[in-house]
Amino acid sequence: MAAVAPGEGITYEPDEKCSIALSLGMGIQGVVIALAPTVLTMSLFVQSTSLSARQATWSVMAAILVCGIATLISAARLGPLGGGHNVLMATSPSYLAVAILAVNSAGPQTLASLVVVTALFQIALAKWLHRLSRIITPTVSGVVIMLIAIGVMQVVVERIGTTSPDAPAIAAPVVALIAVLVAAMLALRAKGLLRLWSPIIAIVAAAIAAGLFGLYDPAGVGSAAWLAVPQPEFPGLDLTPGTDFWALLPLFMVVSLAVTIKAMTTGVVIQRVSLRNPGAADYRLVQGTVNTVGVGSLVGGLAGTLSIGTMDATSISFAQFTGVASRRVGYCIGAILIALVLTPKLTAVLLTVPSAVASGYLLITMGLLFVEGLRSVLQDGLRPQKAVVIGVAVAVGVGLQGSDVIGTVIGGAWGTLLSNGMMVGTLIAILLTAYLESSGRRRSLETALNAEALQQVDKFLADIAEDSGWDEAAANRLRLVGEESLLSLMEESEPGEDQSPSRLVVIARPSVTSIELQLRTSADAQNLEDRLTFVSERAPASEEHTISLRLLRHFASTVRHRKYSGIDIVTVEVERTH
Repeated sequence: MAAVAPGEGITYEPDEKCSIALSLGMGIQGVVIALAPTVLTMSLFVQSTSLSARQATWSVMAAILVCGIATLISAARLGPLGGGHNVLMATSPSYLAVAILAVNSAGPQTLASLVVVTALFQIALAKWLHRLSRIITPTVSGVVIMLIAIGVMQVVVERIGTTSPDAPAIAAPVVALIAVLVAAMLALRAKGLLRLWSPIIAIVAAAIAAGLFGLYDPAGVGSAAWLAVPQPEFPGLDLTPGTDFWALLPLFMVVSLAVTIKAMTTGVVIQRVSLRNPGAADYRLVQGTVNTVGVGSLVGGLAGTLSIGTMDATSISFAQFTGVASRRVGYCIGAILIALVLTPKLTAVLLTVPSAVASGYLLITMGLLFVEGLRSVLQDGLRPQKAVVIGVAVAVGVGLQGSDVIGTVIGGAWGTLLSNGMMVGTLIAILLTAYLESSGRRRSLETALNAEALQQVDKFLADIAEDSGWDEAAANRLRLVGEESLLSLMEESEPGEDQSPSRLVVIARPSVTSIELQLRTSADAQNLEDRLTFVSERAPASEEHTISLRLLRHFASTVRHRKYSGIDIVTVEVERTH
């Protein structure tokens, strides 16, 4: 279970078709892992609210149905919806505290209205994701992943310590240890079909041990019906929101922002771990993932259940652990979840997996997730400013996990919300990053993306180098990097005869040791990062441009290219001393 390179061991990539039998087998594994969080969250919700029995039953069934539909769409690519990767969806536990408060203080109609409004907020964030590119950085995303992993690991360890009064005290820890050891050994050494089935093997082995200890309770299976159609219980929307709605809306917005960041992070990392030779993340697919979460939450709000979110750890670790990233598996997981709404018996079977078994398996997947977060924050190096952001956010986030210091001081819903270490750590990372962004110097140039732009950009960069006190050699490097970056965008985005040239915005951010350039254009250019990565594989016919790319890679300390729907953003950094 040592840290591996992204994509290492991938047997099936998203576009590759695995057999129907393997797809169903992987789909069942995914459902076994994905169903419990949704049912557990919804169970806590209905037990803590004043909903009627019929409303409670429908809200749980609706949650499973919405998660199945969203998981299926997420694996596809339907216009602006879906990220084309296997991202599992579940009812988001982040909304639990505020949702309970909303129902108990204002009723299910107000909750439904709040869920719908925050879902529309997420869809809007997806559309304007490129405007957040300077704030939602790999550092922020990595911090979110690490805090999620640490927070879940703490909860998992606490769950392992709780056991049935009829079972020996050592039962739960031993069962969890068996799950960890079997999963780790298979992940380290297993190959072929054995590796593909390693999660199920680990779960079955631990479940057998749980049965021997008396931790397995199948009582609920016998009373469950084989087939049943749930009775809908739509709460409707509050079309005349009162003071309760407006008081709760800021809380829901804060949670929604954190859930959106998690979805963005998952959308980036899942691309990296699903390919044998991963390139730069395609942020159009990230937008598709965020849109799926928003639309799924919108449907959930109208149906009378809670908002959904991405299952970060499970989605990422599932691809790493099994080596199967074919989207056929995502289709199967979504379809099975939808079918479960009509088959209470099968749902009951899946929910009888002892908590010690799930805890052991979650412990090892959280370790993998933490490594992915660490890789994300380190991908562009660890500079002093970045180290401060990471250190402060992680320290505060981890320190607040399991502590009620803020809740005791502030009290109320805000106190409960800000006692969440993951939430506070995420907000700190965002605020510190926003401060860095707003406090630095910046100059900009806007022009058309055509041949005349070369001269304008060159003069713009020469003036910046002179104002920054750079010598001639450093200034020439800056101008060369700017020229090559611009040429690369122009080469891949020649306008048609009847088309006007795309707009180009160049933003320069000088610092003491370097200058960062950001080129924004609506041109649909081939990803520059990928072209630099695979430049050695280019055909001899393009040797002239290959030399150009090699010069760019040599003189720029970093090159990042993010593709969004309708806009490309290329960011390059040039050091003063080379």
